[in-house]
Amino acid sequence: MFEIYEKIYSLLSSIYPLSDEIREIIPAFFLQHQFPRRTLLLEEGQICDRVYFIDTGLARAFYNLDGQDTTAWFMEEGDIIISVQSFFLQKPSSESIELLEDSTLVSIRYSDLQHLYHQFPAFNFNGRVLTERYYVKGEERATSLRRLTAQERYLNLLETNPKLFNRAPLKHIASFLGMAPETLSRLRAKER
Repeated sequence: MFEIYEKIYSLLSSIYPLSDEIREIIPAFFLQHQFPRRTLLLEEGQICDRVYFIDTGLARAFYNLDGQDTTAWFMEEGDIIISVQSFFLQKPSSESIELLEDSTLVSIRYSDLQHLYHQFPAFNFNGRVLTERYYVKGEERATSLRRLTAQERYLNLLETNPKLFNRAPLKHIASFLGMAPETLSRLRAKER
């Protein structure tokens, strides 16, 4: 269990060096969870009151668009799971978050994170940098959907995260890429 907290500390101190005091109190604020696949960490309309760190497992965020389940993003080991608007604004989420694999996660509540920000100003820097990273990822995704063809989006995902095709259902990958499952199947058949 202590190993997971070391991973969190390592992630945070790779952004900005943290004091020994922060290292010692991390276990008091972060909870470890074991969840089975298909667990919904957040349902649309709920307020996201936790941010999760993935030790093992795979998650996706999705929303309903005209009756269609549409995957917004995937997160895997070493990533942070959060519904950004809901968490930071403490308002109901417009997306749901589901685990696609049995997962080991560590989480911190919104109120505890705010307490750490107040008590340890260096923690604010870490939070800002993590927020920037995920904002950039979101912008890259939006740009990809606007500017790349379906084949280019597929090839880009195949290059950047080939293992995802063995971990996530193809229907979720297809919706993430902004295409019908049949289109993804045709593109995959071309590559073989």
